[in-house]
Amino acid sequence: MINDITNETKSKMKATLSVFEQDLQGIRSGRASTGLVDRLEIDYYGQPTELRQLANISTPEAMQILIRPYDVGAVKAIEKAIKEANVGANPNVDGASIRLNMPALTRERRQELVKVLHKRMEDARVSIRNIRRGAIDDLRDFEKEKMISEDELKRGEAEIQKLTDDFINKIEELGKVKEKEITEI
Repeated sequence: MINDITNETKSKMKATLSVFEQDLQGIRSGRASTGLVDRLEIDYYGQPTELRQLANISTPEAMQILIRPYDVGAVKAIEKAIKEANVGANPNVDGASIRLNMPALTRERRQELVKVLHKRMEDARVSIRNIRRGAIDDLRDFEKEKMISEDELKRGEAEIQKLTDDFINKIEELGKVKEKEITEI
């Protein structure tokens, strides 16, 4: 009973951490990263489709992203989506490929990115805490219905709290690494 709740809680927390890691890839640091554009939604023949499904995305140089669509007909739609997403670089269409030359980050822009990072970290921590609250509520319901004892409830709450602390620490560590990456010149 308690193990089921603990395992379910752990998998939900892992999913939250995974989403947070993907969010971090979308926050620009000092170098060009494919994570900046690979999840962009492109209107591909009326269907919203992620860019990574439509093109090969690479970083041939430290400050450049190269996008090679599998279908040359998608170039205009990709260019439009990049302009609308405001990723901080204008797309240069070169026949069948698109190049994004990333400008150097200004100090103000770095500070803005750190603020965005801190907000995303807080959102992830809140998600983890909400998962914890749900799990503890489930445990308390089991205890009320006499499905588990009071001792089992305390043990379960302690396990859930330990999981919560572990995942919040992982979020903090990832955030510190990303902040260092953003602020490095």
